[in-house]
Amino acid sequence: MEKNILVINPGSTSTKIAMYKNEQPVFSEEISHRAEDLAKFESIMDQQEFREGLIISALQKAGYHINDIDCIIARGGALRPLPSGTYRINDHMLYDLKEGVYGLHASNLGAVLARRIADTIKVDAFIVDPITVTELEDIAKLSGLPDIERVSIFHALNQKAVARLAARDLGKRYADCRFIVAHLGGGISVGVHKYGRVVDVNNALNGDGPFAPTRSGHLPVWSLVELAFSGKYTERQLKEKIWSNGGVTAYLGTSDMREVKERIKQGDQKARLVYEAMAYQVAKEIGAFSAVLEGKVDAIVLSGGLARDEEFVGLIKKQVGFIADFMIYPGSDEMRALDMGAVRVLIGEEEAKEY
Repeated sequence: MEKNILVINPGSTSTKIAMYKNEQPVFSEEISHRAEDLAKFESIMDQQEFREGLIISALQKAGYHINDIDCIIARGGALRPLPSGTYRINDHMLYDLKEGVYGLHASNLGAVLARRIADTIKVDAFIVDPITVTELEDIAKLSGLPDIERVSIFHALNQKAVARLAARDLGKRYADCRFIVAHLGGGISVGVHKYGRVVDVNNALNGDGPFAPTRSGHLPVWSLVELAFSGKYTERQLKEKIWSNGGVTAYLGTSDMREVKERIKQGDQKARLVYEAMAYQVAKEIGAFSAVLEGKVDAIVLSGGLARDEEFVGLIKKQVGFIADFMIYPGSDEMRALDMGAVRVLIGEEEAKEY
């Protein structure tokens, strides 16, 4: 039986919405928010009513009434570490998101908006695979210092979605596959998918793994400690260099890889070096993680915006193509990934988890 599923994906300056009939998209819109409109609100959570009104208005203009909705699914925000899956939005989850217990980000509004609308029309509301999905094996959590534990922060929604697609395209179940999945976007995460669980992955936000368009990735620890105590930066400034002003941005002053490619075409050798070094580091991470699977890898799966760049993908293939075949799923279709999470619950493929 077909179900009308509303998907809500809030960002810092926009709210993406879509309607699906099961897995079939029938409507989508990105609602942009002007800076002057958002400036009226003291906090992200103060934007609830404002964004809800815009969502309902956009649906009505497209010919939908909220009573047409059978289920709502939203992007998950900053939550406590939890296993992969589709989660029913409950009061405990809403409290953690509203209070910013694990961090405050625009994505925290996803579950809040979904629950507000769902309560009005008495339907189920869910999130699926937030960035804090944690399935690391114990051996992968040790860092080398007891004071610091390796944690799982990565592009869980997209990685899980493309891994399932890869399994389907191989004619297998995801739970039977061994993949290395690399999400290549503004941040880069490389994960080891072993029989349906991401047993090891770099922290794609806070300084781990390959450097990326906006993030520093691994850094030499001794030199980082010296930089931290040099007096050149405050704690906040240094953290910003690591997670938002590092990588390609730090070297070239831009995170736009189209601009980088254009500079390379114009003969910019520094841009060429940085571009190739990023691919080199991605390949190194894939190679290292192949050891976790003892070299028995069903496929290396690439996704994200940079997976559209054939030259970049070619550089990675050149170094680690000996490990396994590549499967490429360009872009990051978060709306589809969210919808698929709802569908799996609605058709009984998996049960909704409780937070």
